Amino acid sequence: MPTPCATPRSRPRRQCLLALAATACAAAGHAQQPRYPERPVTLVVPFAPGGIADLTARTVGESLARQLGQAVVVDNQPGAGAVVASQRVAQAAPDGHTLLLLSNANAVAVSLLKPPGPDPQKLFAPISTLGAFDLGVFASASGRFATLATALTWARANPGRLNIATIAAGSTQHLAAKLFEARAGIDALVVPYKGSPAVLTALRAGEVDLVVEILGPMLPQLKAGTVRALAVAGAKRHPLLPEVPTVAEAGVAGVDVASWNALAAPAGTPPAVVEQLNRAVRAALAEPAVQQRLAPLGVRLAAGTPADLHVLLAAEVRRWGDLIRAAKITAE
Repeated sequence: MPTPCATPRSRPRRQCLLALAATACAAAGHAQQPRYPERPVTLVVPFAPGGIADLTARTVGESLARQLGQAVVVDNQPGAGAVVASQRVAQAAPDGHTLLLLSNANAVAVSLLKPPGPDPQKLFAPISTLGAFDLGVFASASGRFATLATALTWARANPGRLNIATIAAGSTQHLAAKLFEARAGIDALVVPYKGSPAVLTALRAGEVDLVVEILGPMLPQLKAGTVRALAVAGAKRHPLLPEVPTVAEAGVAGVDVASWNALAAPAGTPPAVVEQLNRAVRAALAEPAVQQRLAPLGVRLAAGTPADLHVLLAAEVRRWGDLIRAAKITAE
């Protein structure tokens, strides 16, 4: 290929020198642009190991590692309404090597916590949604409640004695249980546990009466006959449990709750890195192995653009803020 001064007689000397300088600068800038990723990527998960969010993060993370050519290390930082994990990622270098598993908890914390929790719209660069999860109300198969109606009747006759287990305070499950309590007009004790395995153990041991949990962790228990599904918390019945009514159908209006996970990087992460990660997420969710691993857990996989996730975050912050204020829910 000819250089900018391949025909010197056709150009003034000064013009040739300027063209050569510009070409050299462009080449130097391209050469100095760092390759991404340069080292393993850390994916910070605001939940304990073993739950649906953790399993989603690990499954997608394994595929991302193949897409990116670097290991993706999952770092569980549960508790405090995702504040601990969020602050860690927000303070990390904005180079794409530290990522956050976003969830409803990030949107909830903005209004639930006092002082307000970290605002995900300001602190993070959205990458992509990963998937959505439906919630349900469950009882032990050997317990006293065969339907949600019987549980509500007992709760109203025994104020303060109905125990409802969820995962960590400030989680979608915890907030959904508090919303259910408020909408049902009952006085119940909502007990947060560290993770889904602990919630299941408490229910099977008879320590609690009901559980509000994502469907995924409960499906094996339902199949084994140790747990009974009383209702699902979405607007429609779940395709995996067509015989189970919604909470609204069971007599409690105003409870329409689902959960979701997404991927984000610290604010200020270069757009080229965000775009590369978005492509990697899309490729990961399209892998049959990822779909086969997560579909039986009730995960509805769905990638999107960074702009899509930005819109979702804004809508969820408003939605949960409205619900928290309307139900007069406070952090415990």
